[in-house]
Amino acid sequence: MKKKCLFFVIIIGIIILGLSSSLCLAAENKEDMYRELEIFAEGLAVIEDEYVETKPSQDLIYGAMRGLLMSLDSYSQFLDPDDYKNLLVETEGKFGGLGIEITIKDGVLTIVSPMEDTPAWEAGIKPGDIIVKIDGEVTKDITLNEAVKKLRGDPGTKVVVTVFHETDRKIEDITITRGVIKIKDIKRAEILEEGIGCVKIAEFRETTARDLKKALEKLSKDGLKALIIDVRNNPGGLLNSAIDVSSRFLKNGEVVVSTESRSNGKHVYKSVSLAKKYLDIPIVVLINKGSASGSEIVAAALRENGRAVLLGETSFGKGSVQTIIPLSDGSALRLTTSKYYTPSGRSIHEKGVDPDVLVEKVEVENPEKDVFKELDKKKEYKYKNDYQMVRAVDLIRGLLVLNSGK
Repeated sequence: MKKKCLFFVIIIGIIILGLSSSLCLAAENKEDMYRELEIFAEGLAVIEDEYVETKPSQDLIYGAMRGLLMSLDSYSQFLDPDDYKNLLVETEGKFGGLGIEITIKDGVLTIVSPMEDTPAWEAGIKPGDIIVKIDGEVTKDITLNEAVKKLRGDPGTKVVVTVFHETDRKIEDITITRGVIKIKDIKRAEILEEGIGCVKIAEFRETTARDLKKALEKLSKDGLKALIIDVRNNPGGLLNSAIDVSSRFLKNGEVVVSTESRSNGKHVYKSVSLAKKYLDIPIVVLINKGSASGSEIVAAALRENGRAVLLGETSFGKGSVQTIIPLSDGSALRLTTSKYYTPSGRSIHEKGVDPDVLVEKVEVENPEKDVFKELDKKKEYKYKNDYQMVRAVDLIRGLLVLNSGK
């Protein structure tokens, strides 16, 4: 009887996962699925009867779900009720932690990007760094949820992160004091010089397109003639937000991105109609190794539609879309439901977007002060301390000359 009950639970779980379509295939496929599930249910029954300690049924089922989602890809996750609540807190834009976006890449815990002006950023964490240990505990086989729990904590508390720097191939112990992480979509929007504006987009969230609209209106009043869109260390976010941002610079109906999924097939997303668009100004998009997902969508869309030149370094290479699917007990699935493709049909998954102009980051010797801290104090952003930004300004000056017909 116990085996039958467990078997029924597994079947319900499979249906919730959206895999019921597999059970509706040909009769022989149904039989194969039921046969494999029966083996799984049998194994769970043996564990309940014979394992040295009694384990709650929920722990066994949750453990199985974690393993199931981990076996799919690096981005799919099972979120228990606490994990799901933490995710909802994160989307509110304010939480306690280090200020990093992490993923499991090639089986190891990897930094996608540090958020600017956060403890991780100030401590010197770089995109591509591998977290080897957290407070002395090796991260081998750690899940994303477990890593987030270890890294997040009350503001003011410390955590020791042992990282392997990809750039110089050295291992370093870094002690970081946790802080309150406040996510601001538009980090910076100002005229750098002679009508050359710069907009720094930190993430793509619900409010990003609206905030960008306001920022561009202000820059226009200040004499905007050309624009640098800075999406360095932007880990992405919402697909719709990236589409809306791209639409601000593309003609109505131009392809922004396409997605392909098993359930919905191919879907092409095109530039939406907006009351005010910026179709004539030269644009340079700044990207680096920490630019991922939504950042890559925007960069590729503007480049392939002939609206921008990309400058910087090859981006991270995350070309898949995850959907959060709540379950009845308060848990949820973060499931990869589709992959996206650039307007030309190219997949950037695990490849990234290559810049038109390769400019690697160069540390400026003896900068006057931390330019981002100065920004918080309402002081002028000294972009000349930022080598990639300087090169972007030089490039856009040339584009302005070409546009003027000189």
